[in-house]
Amino acid sequence: MRRAWLWLVKNTLNRVTVRLARAGRGPFALVRHVGRKTGRAYETPLLLARLGDDFVAELTYGPEVAWYRNVEAAGRCRVVVGGVEYEIGRIEVCAPEVGLAAFGEPAATVLRLLRRRDFRLLRRA
Repeated sequence: MRRAWLWLVKNTLNRVTVRLARAGRGPFALVRHVGRKTGRAYETPLLLARLGDDFVAELTYGPEVAWYRNVEAAGRCRVVVGGVEYEIGRIEVCAPEVGLAAFGEPAATVLRLLRRRDFRLLRRA
């Protein structure tokens, strides 16, 4: 069931949100990463929160998703936020309290209600 859901999101919702993120519109950001097995370039849309010069990602589908595993394997990626591209040189586990605070209200309340506790800190290079 989970695999079917992720396929549906990838092939419907992600196609729309990638376009919005590239244009710097809406709340979406892009993570540009390279496949750890294929070497192919990918763009994955997600929501990022700023934390100083860095960014916080909430791992909605957990740490087993391809984009995160690719970034973790490479140790780096690029993110596009508001139409501006940033180099990410390191990714670290982020405490839930820090992640929730970075997203601010009302997003933090929604994330708490959804019991989201898996955040990563994307450090700019």
